[in-house]
Amino acid sequence: MAPLPDLGRPPDIPQQAIADAQALLASGRLHRYAEAGGDGGPVAALEREFAALIGCRYAVAVNSCGSALFLALKAADLRPGDPVLMNAFTLTPVPGAIDHIGAQPVLVEITEDLTIDFDDLRAKARSSGARVLMLSHMRGHLCDLDALSQICAEDGLTLIEDCAHTLGASWAGRSAGSFGRVGCFSFQSGKHVNTGEGGVLVTDDPDIAARAILHSGSYMLYGQHGTVPPDAVMARWRGRCGNYSLRMSALVATLARPQLPLLPARVADWNASHDRIAARLGECPHFRLPHRPEPEAYAQSSLQFQLTEFDPPRIAAFVARARDRGLWVKWFGTETAEGYNSNPAQWPGAHVSEVPRAFALQQRLCDIRLPLRLSAAQCDDIAETLIAATDAVAQGQGGHARA
Repeated sequence: MAPLPDLGRPPDIPQQAIADAQALLASGRLHRYAEAGGDGGPVAALEREFAALIGCRYAVAVNSCGSALFLALKAADLRPGDPVLMNAFTLTPVPGAIDHIGAQPVLVEITEDLTIDFDDLRAKARSSGARVLMLSHMRGHLCDLDALSQICAEDGLTLIEDCAHTLGASWAGRSAGSFGRVGCFSFQSGKHVNTGEGGVLVTDDPDIAARAILHSGSYMLYGQHGTVPPDAVMARWRGRCGNYSLRMSALVATLARPQLPLLPARVADWNASHDRIAARLGECPHFRLPHRPEPEAYAQSSLQFQLTEFDPPRIAAFVARARDRGLWVKWFGTETAEGYNSNPAQWPGAHVSEVPRAFALQQRLCDIRLPLRLSAAQCDDIAETLIAATDAVAQGQGGHARA
């Protein structure tokens, strides 16, 4: 078997983006605004292009998806102590945004397919009095967003979508991020657009957009944003919104813009690798993979599987064995947070007792990143390495367990 690929390899920065960045650096005009006037430069252009891509009226470019999530909560009038519903399968920036605003997370159960449990959502929306649901499309898994929208309408919930893992994905032909009052996206290096760091908030609500623009640090230069609400809306909020200095830089936007047209090809590449590896793992009894419903058009830059027959010590042995062979498997059931991964027991303000099923699922849940440009042979080698590691552990050969 050839050496396994580096699963952490980020998407390439296209040559056009590198050339544009060099030109920007030569100009020295790296700040997000020009006090003497201007058209907003690459950040404003990115906002117009991104709003059109998602199908929303407004896009506000900021320095991270975590900042976008915080601004979404701020613009939704959350106050310290307010309950916020969130699915119990996500990464720390989601509960972190809730903690940042001073609100209290209310964890909602997930299904075997890693999406939010609608029955538990309804029950907790009514028992908690929460008026906001911050839904993470964690690792690219979309629930039935039409059904969810109906639940939110019936229970008076404001939906905020964390789309850090779903840029390029859609439900029944409609882009993820366009179902909620706000959608939040990431340009971190492991995501579908690689700028190192960066995020975008999208919305159709002019008041949300105005507040996000002002809070992001526009001073009184908000006219240089790419998608700006009417003057009357901006006048209603100017002077009332603190400047949090969260705006995206011109350099980040310059790196991002040439990558947007590459998204369809990137998604097709990722999905082909995902589907080939998933098909092979699906033939092995040790693995349970999430079901993907027909209306979901996913953008799967990672792959998840449960090892339902293994207890935590054997999963730790499986992870160690795969890593020893050069395949960086991640496990959501580690006792302490590891790398980017965590589970509800490791989030500030969260209570695992609220979601016993979600916690139990994550005790047996692993995943791998999928870099672009994997060959069919490399996909097969990845699948066979995972299967060989489970077979070895099942036969009692163990590994260098790392819990």
